[in-house]
Amino acid sequence: MRAMITAAALLGSGGALAQTPPAQLGASHIPAPWWMRDPVIASLGAVRVELPANRARFSAQFSAVERDAAAATAAAARKVADLDAALRATGADRVRLTTTFVTRPLYDQYRDKDGNLIDNQRADKIDRYEVSAALDIEVRDIAALEDAYNAVVAARPTSVGAIGFTLEPDNKVKAALATEAIRDATRRARAAVEATGARLGPVRIIDPTARVCRTDVLAGWPSYIGGVRATEVEARDMGFAPPPSPASAPPAPPAPGARGTTFSTRVTLQPPAQAVGEEACVVFALL
Repeated sequence: MRAMITAAALLGSGGALAQTPPAQLGASHIPAPWWMRDPVIASLGAVRVELPANRARFSAQFSAVERDAAAATAAAARKVADLDAALRATGADRVRLTTTFVTRPLYDQYRDKDGNLIDNQRADKIDRYEVSAALDIEVRDIAALEDAYNAVVAARPTSVGAIGFTLEPDNKVKAALATEAIRDATRRARAAVEATGARLGPVRIIDPTARVCRTDVLAGWPSYIGGVRATEVEARDMGFAPPPSPASAPPAPPAPGARGTTFSTRVTLQPPAQAVGEEACVVFALL
């Protein structure tokens, strides 16, 4: 009975200690976690892989000038109507389109005494209205990028913005990176132990977030904010084949207003490779 009470008291005190808040950053003494009661090695794994960008975004602008603001808006809308319909027909899961209109008054002008041309910015001196229809095009299926971009250029907009590429890893890529990071942590721990002549014991902690390897008790403050050099991993080794060429993708429906438009040069667009990485922490006992 006395042994049971003693065990309960120990468990109770251990629970109380576990709830004790850690020391403040910069403190000279920081309580060690339970997994450091015996010799351990905390291994931080970091991997990095380059994959082709799978998102693209660019903009186009169409402008119209009329005496009346409503007429200018209607004229700008007509310029983008066919292109808007063609891009939306591609499918919202492949190409997303947002159209906004900006109206700007054009004023009568006069010359000052030095001969400089000045806008007479008064409400009763508005000569015409310029309406710009701005299209923000987000390509979520990179195979549809070339056709979408060439359709926009063929529609002869006032201007076309530069294409921005991004890489948004899907769940399959994230899971593969997490696995590779844990493998990398294991490789680093094994190599370090072999170099010192020690023996690697069982796993104490597996932390996919890598926060355990950055605790103050291991690295101190503020040095733990630094990173480690990531291990380069090939996409093929992770089971990811190169994406199909954009030319093999089905073309986007042509804009009715663009039929018969002469646009002999098609722009070839190749998504750049972008890096994505992951970290994990694995703590092993030392024998």
